[in-house]
Amino acid sequence: MGKGGTLSDSVIKKIVLSYSYVAIWIFLSFTVIVYNKYILDKKMYNWPFPISLTMIHMSFCSTLAFLLIKVFKFVEPVSMSRDTYLRSVVPIGALYSLSLWLSNSAYIYLSVSFIQMLKALMPVAVYSIGVLLKKEGFKSDTMVNMLSISFGVAIAAYGEARFDVFGVILQLGAVAFEATRLVLIQILLTSKGITLNPITSLYYVAPCCLAFLFIPWIYVEFPVLRDTSSFHFDYAIFGTNSLCAFALNLAVFLLVGKTSALTMNVAGVVKDWLLIAFSWSVIKDTVTPINLFGYGIAFLGVAYYNHAKLQALKANEAQKKIQQADEESGRLLEEKGGDGDGKKNESDN
Repeated sequence: MGKGGTLSDSVIKKIVLSYSYVAIWIFLSFTVIVYNKYILDKKMYNWPFPISLTMIHMSFCSTLAFLLIKVFKFVEPVSMSRDTYLRSVVPIGALYSLSLWLSNSAYIYLSVSFIQMLKALMPVAVYSIGVLLKKEGFKSDTMVNMLSISFGVAIAAYGEARFDVFGVILQLGAVAFEATRLVLIQILLTSKGITLNPITSLYYVAPCCLAFLFIPWIYVEFPVLRDTSSFHFDYAIFGTNSLCAFALNLAVFLLVGKTSALTMNVAGVVKDWLLIAFSWSVIKDTVTPINLFGYGIAFLGVAYYNHAKLQALKANEAQKKIQQADEESGRLLEEKGGDGDGKKNESDN
């Protein structure tokens, strides 16, 4: 603080940069979601091949990640043995491929606004799977909060004008696979001291995803694409779409690296409301009052969950500082004790 309680230039610059990173991430995340919807929806670009679209993304991201790490040396690679890759990265890649496949497929059947409402179940899925895999401890108050989020999403689903059972199953499956992936990252990578940023994640995981997606693609989409002689690969559409997807990963790297993961969660809530508004006003999807009421309940539950996580992080940091202070005090006492013994021995002599 400067004179008169004004903020210093460095603090203002930090605040402006933080909000800039948040704005860039929201814009790119918003763009990728709407762009994918545009490509896959039969009423828009009409290219309903979610596996193929995901494979295009993974091929593009793999290539760029390879160039950034191996050619331009923009990011340092993580040292990883073959055994670690097979045991840790491959399962995560398999789950990621399923999550992306199902979530992109859902855009064919559901509105953008309703998909965002269903995504509010992500904290519920992460916490539940964390408890099942003994990564999280069961807490009754947290479970009540999870139930309130689920109740809100159920109300939103009840009020959905374009409810499609298959589409809902696809999106819920995507949420379940993504939540499992996030928990396994903690178990298989973080616990072993392996930290991957978005670029190194793509370098290791994207080729793995591509390999897993190739199997269903051969049987599900390749025969249809082969028989559709009228299709021509649109480099402008798919190139810019893939570039946006890759840029989104860079934005995640900037946002989490310069702020925090919690900031991204809060920004995600803002993005979801913007997408719902865009879906209603521009795409002309029907958003009912029951939709908004249910999502409002789920939103409050997610907001409380993020607040509780923030308080837990602050408590952990405070505990670490107390432990460090205790250790420092103990070390100083030992040094003083050693000096006192030395002086006593000298006086005895």
